[in-house]
Amino acid sequence: MRGKVWAAVTQAFKLPMALIRRMITKLINRVLMSRLPSPKMAGQTIVDCNRRKMVVGLGNPGMNGSRHSVGMAVLTTLAERLGAPDSWRSDRQVSGEVIVTNLQDIQLVLLRPKLLMNVNGVSVAKAASKYLISPEHILLIHDELDKPLGKFGIKHGGSARGHNGVRSCVDCLHTDMMPRLRIGIGRPSGKTPVDRYVLGRFSQEEQNVLDSVMKQSVDVLLTYITDSQPQTSPAEGRRASHKNKSRTLSPPQDTTEEQKQS
Repeated sequence: MRGKVWAAVTQAFKLPMALIRRMITKLINRVLMSRLPSPKMAGQTIVDCNRRKMVVGLGNPGMNGSRHSVGMAVLTTLAERLGAPDSWRSDRQVSGEVIVTNLQDIQLVLLRPKLLMNVNGVSVAKAASKYLISPEHILLIHDELDKPLGKFGIKHGGSARGHNGVRSCVDCLHTDMMPRLRIGIGRPSGKTPVDRYVLGRFSQEEQNVLDSVMKQSVDVLLTYITDSQPQTSPAEGRRASHKNKSRTLSPPQDTTEEQKQS
């Protein structure tokens, strides 16, 4: 009985603390966004906004090997695929590292925030303002606890579902319409706290699976970015195959059919 009472008291304190942390994060977002960069600072020729898109790898700077920063790892792989692995430049105006390149007729901005995950949205909003990119053309790449390692999929907007980096983006952009590429990392086993788990590094076995995931997810990204009429319904998670890592992977044929098989 005493244990139940203590559990109830502990639970009662968790909610207010969560709300306090949420309020503090919102306040930090507002302070950091007090000055948004002017589009004139971009140094780019103004083009049709529908031909300018941004891909963001969410994560924590300096923790590139952690589960929580897997979005940054996928973005790095994308930069390599685009032939621009060494083109990252630090941009203080957007609090991040940026590559501006072209993909077919699209001007593509790649962004790695240099702020902590919980305030990644500040960097995203600043870059969106600087490069005149609307939220529906901003694709977020992030880790997903509810997908097992080896699965990934595109979600077309919606709630943050507990992901603090996505929540920060929603708060700072004032909308939840941004598409997301969710990379499965699975949930911790046993009594391992989620916070410790997501900040931990992948094992060698997990990294082998992840290497294949990053290659295949970049295929999906390139198809999605260049598709003039992307899907309007969420794609279920794709199971990454790593039977032959040396071959060139081709874009997926039909994610709708895969939904039926899942």
